[in-house]
Amino acid sequence: MSLVLVTMQDKDFVHLHLHTDYSLLDGAIQIKPLAKRLEELKMKACAMTDHGNMYGAISFYQTMKKQGIKPIIGCEAYLAAGSRTDRVPRAPGQKMNYHIILLAKNLEGYHNLASLTSKAFTEGFYYKPRIDKELLAQHSKGLIALSSCLSGVPSAMLAKECPDDAAAASLEFQEIMGAGNYFLEIQEHGLEPQARIRKPLVELSKRTGIPLVATNDAHYLMPDDAQAHDVLLCIGSGKTVNDQNRLRYGTPNFYVRSADEMWNIFGGELPEALRRTVEIAEMCDLSLPTGINHLPNYPIPPSEGHLSADEYFEKVVREGYQTRKAQVWEPERAAGSLANSVEVYDSRLAHEMNVIKRMGYAGYFLIVWDFVRYAKEHGIPVGPGRGSSAGSLVAYCLGITGVDPLKYDLLFERFLNPDRVSMPDIDIDFCVRGRGEVIKHVAELYGRDSVCQIITFGTLASRAAIKDVGRALDMPYAEVERISKLIPPPVRGRNVTIAQAVEQVPELSKAIDTDAQVRQVIDLARRLEGCARHSSVHAAGVVITPKPLQERS
Repeated sequence: MSLVLVTMQDKDFVHLHLHTDYSLLDGAIQIKPLAKRLEELKMKACAMTDHGNMYGAISFYQTMKKQGIKPIIGCEAYLAAGSRTDRVPRAPGQKMNYHIILLAKNLEGYHNLASLTSKAFTEGFYYKPRIDKELLAQHSKGLIALSSCLSGVPSAMLAKECPDDAAAASLEFQEIMGAGNYFLEIQEHGLEPQARIRKPLVELSKRTGIPLVATNDAHYLMPDDAQAHDVLLCIGSGKTVNDQNRLRYGTPNFYVRSADEMWNIFGGELPEALRRTVEIAEMCDLSLPTGINHLPNYPIPPSEGHLSADEYFEKVVREGYQTRKAQVWEPERAAGSLANSVEVYDSRLAHEMNVIKRMGYAGYFLIVWDFVRYAKEHGIPVGPGRGSSAGSLVAYCLGITGVDPLKYDLLFERFLNPDRVSMPDIDIDFCVRGRGEVIKHVAELYGRDSVCQIITFGTLASRAAIKDVGRALDMPYAEVERISKLIPPPVRGRNVTIAQAVEQVPELSKAIDTDAQVRQVIDLARRLEGCARHSSVHAAGVVITPKPLQERS
């Protein structure tokens, strides 16, 4: 073994394998505390590599940028042992899936990573969202791959003492990714299986010429978060800490280690594997375009194809205006109940249309008008309008809302103000029984690959965290309920945090001081509070994009 002397300024390190809480019920690292910790450790860059998804990509990117830390967007993908379309259980002892780390070097890589993770769900889902080598080859440009942990293909083959298979697989991945874009990952957490393949990994690197890179597969922030992470695994698997047959990590070393700690582990034997983390971070230079609205184009009917979107918008608005005039305002004027003259309506309409066209939102109104009209024509009840959109006469003329804004002195500027450039926000209520039909119509009109419902995440709020932790610790139900009820109910829709409850509720504070079990539950729940717990389909949100969603992700 040769030892290399390293100066302090050389001892940089970048985490390239790290799981946030968007590795649901496995990662316990929340993004904002991570950014603060990285700043304390004087780390200049960091990767996010959640299991099979990019849920936290934008939040991670924006938070790290704000903190002055270079964000590297990645994913620890599930790689099918065969084809992603296989749905047959494998024989005992055979792995169904392997892991592979993918990092975006640039915007092309980011889009390819988005395509891979999307197709893993839509084409390869079988217990986990899976890609395969074929899909990886189709979307490899702009990506860097690391061989991952003990569940990576090379490490798994070395663990089975099959060095020739490991070499062949590694060279195949290198060919797929392109020269200089594939690395063999080496880790050290004090686990016997890792120790057993450490020397074979070094030999594999020499044999294939594929460079080594050191990572720490971080799943929690600080060393003393290890127990909280273990409890999180129990929550995810429905087990308790007392169950012998359950997933556990085995050592308390899966935290965000400092550069010094990583150099103490690998610096003597494999300094290049540490320096390579910095080199890979420098290879990644992703800049996400932000602040740009990508509005879909409303498909103007062929019979009106000679009109621009602005012209067609004005045409349908004026037709709607004449309908409202004949059905509402003329009868009201005849009855003496019309509060404003027709000239006032004319002036207001002209002003609104001018603002809408000048701000480039004519197409937006046409899109909303179309699906509201579709719902009404098909007998699907639509709400009369709520929120600031009820202040728009254009929306009223288009039938989007059912409220005359002039009659009730509602301001258009609360809805759309040329001095405060922001997207218009029209809240629409559909009958729950017909909502799916409206979404189907939108998907058929704009393309099924350009329309989807959005995701939302449930988090471990204070009471839920206490209940989940208590169950994982195998505590009696009544005791867990008693502790959770010491947390005050939400105030104005906002949950009271555990920290706030400790300050506000003397009984809880006293219980923590006098009861070791309560103290343990509260401490662990506090560490997990705010972590994402599950994903679900948002109750209302639907996205329509001008290009396929995978190209806009």
